[in-house]
Amino acid sequence: MIRLAFLAPAGAMHRHGGNFGHSLHYAPLTLTTLAALVPEEIEAELTIYDETVGPIPLDLKADLICLTLITGTAPRSYRYADYFRSRGIPVAMGGVHVSMMPEEAAEHADIIFTGFAEETFPEMIRDFVRGQARSHYAQGSHFSLHGRPMPRRDLLKRFGYITTKTLEAVRGCSLPCSFCAYPTAFGRRVYPRDISEVIDEVLALDSKLLVFPDVNLLADRAYAKALFSALIPHDKQWLGLVTSSVGLDDEMIRLFEKSGCKGLLIGFESITQSAQQYINKGINRVADYKQLMDKLHSHGILVQGCFAFGSDEEDASVFERTVEMVIDTKIDLPRYSILTPFPRTKLYADLEAQGRIFERNWAMYDVEHVVFEPKKMSPRQLMAGITWAWEETYRLKNIYQRLKPFRHSPWLSLPLNLGYKGYADKYHRFTREVMVDNSDIPEPIR
Repeated sequence: MIRLAFLAPAGAMHRHGGNFGHSLHYAPLTLTTLAALVPEEIEAELTIYDETVGPIPLDLKADLICLTLITGTAPRSYRYADYFRSRGIPVAMGGVHVSMMPEEAAEHADIIFTGFAEETFPEMIRDFVRGQARSHYAQGSHFSLHGRPMPRRDLLKRFGYITTKTLEAVRGCSLPCSFCAYPTAFGRRVYPRDISEVIDEVLALDSKLLVFPDVNLLADRAYAKALFSALIPHDKQWLGLVTSSVGLDDEMIRLFEKSGCKGLLIGFESITQSAQQYINKGINRVADYKQLMDKLHSHGILVQGCFAFGSDEEDASVFERTVEMVIDTKIDLPRYSILTPFPRTKLYADLEAQGRIFERNWAMYDVEHVVFEPKKMSPRQLMAGITWAWEETYRLKNIYQRLKPFRHSPWLSLPLNLGYKGYADKYHRFTREVMVDNSDIPEPIR
């Protein structure tokens, strides 16, 4: 019997007890997918610890710890890894940040994964059981999602999430956004799953409401139309992520509505058109945002609109102008972030070359803190501006203005808005001192 512990550390804002509450958090797929990939012939005891819904026990017992991390959780993840390794437990490590910074990650792990791990993770487990695990497993050139097992959702803490009914349809995005870590880590190739396998998983979930957390459901439009056409007979409701280009395709919007779409996350990024060019996201047309919102609302589709402050094309007036637009266009669930130069992205390279990056602690790279010198405002103005935007947007009177006349799924939009109001009200508490503090994890045992 081999004991495998799957760990997902979290940054201070998203950690259990932070300001990202139950109503905003759906179950991630990484750890449940890895657990499902353990070869059937290997007898294993599996546990999952997701720090967004509960603590990671310092006294856990395992033969191998499998740890996933993003840039914002890297320092905390390394602290955990160093501690558990000092107790004699080997650590395997993967995720977006590991794929971008493999040399750094390797200093804190016995085994690292770069790229997607559906093929390499089972290989590593077999090698580990034989005592022959390598230090580095890399995604092969013939990677496919075909035949992937269903995630082990039974291992999750069920009541820690608003839903555990998340599933993947298409992986990847071909857009060239200069700030995005995803193509830097994994490339711009798109990997669709077999539609029959997706539908089989939909039926196995036995749930009315589904969440597709894929980074871009429109990455392959022909595939999207085929998938959601196949979903229609099953009478489901679903939420997912797309780009604003959905507004150019009335047929797609009608298909989304018919297949049960109740909400879409759209990266609007900025209300300034020149800022879209700055981040290589010219697909966004600011002048069309109001029409897009009206169109989606007319089909009963809610919108979580995401904005990233800090572009070289924005000055300190952007916060008030964005909040005004958000209220005027009735964006159902606004979300604000700060433009963040993740390592090895084009944005990072550009800002580094200009000597404008001043923060080197990855814990601050959580897209809610300032890590570089903006061009047309100070770091203090940028931080104060986003804090104000959160608080102003989620005042009760402004929630009412955005959601009235409450025709569009109030059972979904109102609880989510109240959840984000809690997030906004606590936003100012997460100072640098709080963000970089991992003193709750002991120093490695010497």
